[in-house]
Amino acid sequence: MMGFPHTLHLLIIFSVLIVSASSSTLTTTHPGQILNLPILSFDEGYSHLFGDDNLLILRDGRAVHLSLDAKTGSGFVSQDLYLHGFFSASIKLPSDYTAGVVVAFYMSNGDIFEKNHDELDFEFLGNIRGKEWRIQTNVYGNGSSSSGREERYSLWFDPSEDYHQYSILWTHHHIIFYVDNVAIREVLRTESMGGEYPSKPMSLYATIWDGSTWATNGGRYKVNYKYAPYTAKFSELILHGCAVDPIEQSSSPQCDTNKLDKLSLSKAQRVEMAKFRTKHITYSYCYDRVRYPLPLPECTIDPSEAERLRGFDPVTFGGGRRHHHRHGKRGRSTGGSRIISSSSTTTTI
Repeated sequence: MMGFPHTLHLLIIFSVLIVSASSSTLTTTHPGQILNLPILSFDEGYSHLFGDDNLLILRDGRAVHLSLDAKTGSGFVSQDLYLHGFFSASIKLPSDYTAGVVVAFYMSNGDIFEKNHDELDFEFLGNIRGKEWRIQTNVYGNGSSSSGREERYSLWFDPSEDYHQYSILWTHHHIIFYVDNVAIREVLRTESMGGEYPSKPMSLYATIWDGSTWATNGGRYKVNYKYAPYTAKFSELILHGCAVDPIEQSSSPQCDTNKLDKLSLSKAQRVEMAKFRTKHITYSYCYDRVRYPLPLPECTIDPSEAERLRGFDPVTFGGGRRHHHRHGKRGRSTGGSRIISSSSTTTTI
């Protein structure tokens, strides 16, 4: 017969498992699930940007393939401009040798505001065979490209093996980047940022292009077109925000983002984000003492992140002396006006 202490022990374990499962459910929820947002077909929300036949629409518009070959890259863009909202896509990246390949899922108004544009980026940077894709996020406000706010991360999965969800929440108060249902970065709107917090209407873009000059180990490894075409696959496209008239630059009076404005990260989600960053962050502008001897005013220094980054590069992230410093490079997309800058330091692969 089972004794009472043993029974009590099993009950405690069972209770812990239930609480853990509940916490997991809580922390793996993003705004698209909370608000039950609809998935749009391509024709409902997007237009072909460039790339001719390198853009392929499948499954009655529910999936889009973007390819890069020796002739051109490709891309699509939202039909509307948006002032705040939630934007998401499920993406499967190319596999095998992908050095120099850049896949971008981002928001921008650079075609309208050439000198003071805003931008929110997910950038996926390819690699040589056997090395991982890297993911980069960036935030520009009011043409602040001279003050890059890049961060780079490794991932806990191979993004070329299956689809994974990448999402951007942009409100009056903050910007959150999600991978699957995990918040990986939050940018708070602070008084110190001033006009460098993105505040003008933007379009949503998805592109694939040749970033050989900078994307992989500072341009050391370039796109090899014998492995082309490189194909990035997109599905589960979500566009939810205030559509803006491109001429009047104002949204409809009926537009309501109150539900989005009220969304915030729970304590459990913040713990999960901190765990991700401690384990996976490989570059952050806030810790780069070569570029910014004093951190930009919105930066909050986390000791665990600082320690991890100093392990990668004690000079860049510790403020030591560099003997041979190489500046980062810029790349331009094929067939479009997209400009993306890398960090000013070279990250080894």
